[in-house]
Amino acid sequence: MAWLKHTYATQLPPNLYAEQAPVPVSNPQMALFNEALARELGIAEHLKDEQKALAYLSGNEKVPGSQPIAQAYAGHQFGHFTRLGDGRAILLGEVETKRGLCDLQLKGSGQTPYSRRGDGRATFYSMLREYLISEAIYALHIPTTRSLAVVKTAGPVYREQRHEGGILTRVAASHIRVGTFEYARFLGQPGDLEALLKYTIQRHYPALKDHPNPALALLEAVRQKQKDLIVNWLRVGFIHGVMNTDNMAISGETIDYGPCAFMNAFHPRTVFSSIDTDGRYAFANQPNIAYWNLGVLANALLPLIDEEEAIASAKAEEVLDRFPEDFTGAYFEMMGNKLGIVNQVEEDRDLVNSGLKLLAKWRVDYTNFFTELRRGGDLINKLREEEAFENWYSRWEKARLRGTSLTESNALMAQTNPVAIPRNHLVEEVLQSAVAGDMQPFHSFLQELSSPYDDGLSLQTVPADFDASYQTFCGT
Repeated sequence: MAWLKHTYATQLPPNLYAEQAPVPVSNPQMALFNEALARELGIAEHLKDEQKALAYLSGNEKVPGSQPIAQAYAGHQFGHFTRLGDGRAILLGEVETKRGLCDLQLKGSGQTPYSRRGDGRATFYSMLREYLISEAIYALHIPTTRSLAVVKTAGPVYREQRHEGGILTRVAASHIRVGTFEYARFLGQPGDLEALLKYTIQRHYPALKDHPNPALALLEAVRQKQKDLIVNWLRVGFIHGVMNTDNMAISGETIDYGPCAFMNAFHPRTVFSSIDTDGRYAFANQPNIAYWNLGVLANALLPLIDEEEAIASAKAEEVLDRFPEDFTGAYFEMMGNKLGIVNQVEEDRDLVNSGLKLLAKWRVDYTNFFTELRRGGDLINKLREEEAFENWYSRWEKARLRGTSLTESNALMAQTNPVAIPRNHLVEEVLQSAVAGDMQPFHSFLQELSSPYDDGLSLQTVPADFDASYQTFCGT
């Protein structure tokens, strides 16, 4: 019985995808399977037979009635326009859930017409990494793609050395990206852009269906989603690492975890990606890049905003120009929440900024600081020995008790500030163990990350100078 839908393949022009089956692999083994997510999606029954599940999620057997495709898209990578597409991923189809359609995609499933010079495969290490961090981001209450399974394959997959292969089953609201609209506008056929707009609104923003200017309304909706997403990233110290336009989802989910990392010691210019040598995607620059990417989306949508390019540009700019102010307001509200300020006023912005300057000056651990600020502890006691911090601390105490109780303030801090995050050194430790054949540390860490706001958790410590030499890689 067919249990996947195929609206992308049946409702969009064929120029936007290529029919492509996964390339079979030898000796697949199910390394991870997210039973809870399978139940949530309503597909656990179809995957209860372990051998069938392995066959489907390794790409060795076709899901009954499925029409697998690779999606076409383009993207600005570090500011430069490039023709792209799913070079190593296959969309098996969509699952109908209570929240709408969800894509089921195999990542690392072999070459496609968009592979260029790539082998279409992914390393076991990198697929485990995406599983771990995407599920951690979900537990942090941040919109994200999810991970249903990781299959280990015999490989070999050659990168800088020989690796075992891995195939991730990724679940997403969709894989429609800013780069998908770029492809339709600049590399597509007449009618592709309009069809993509109609499909996207129907799938993600049905309330806009009867809007007098749906393209402009979509731009505004995506602007809001991206504002909220980036604010959440900054809340937990997340650095995406490769915010190219092909890695910005129209749905507002975090997508593509290649060189991502989490900030330990606070500094706005923190960057870990080996390929981001100029800090384009550094921690504090992520809002600026989101704004830039939205401009790229606006440019792709111009013909559908108005027939007159000058008028279309003016309308788009009016929408885009609201991003900085909207973002700033949402950002300071979030930071006020981190500080437990229930009744926030304009003056609290200076409190936030002056506090962050002190954290940057002394390279204070971002996550532990906010937990200890609420709990009390050695970190805060040591900081209070500094006159500048003691003055800030006194201002903070007054601000957070403004018109409210200590209990309410602490509750706000507890629900805003995680105790546990995927610390870079811990991620590396559990991945190295997993690749060596011991999955137990991975499972234990994943369990801890599934309840990151649990006040029973101990503070995580970071080895001295670990981050100074730590780099992340696309490594896929």
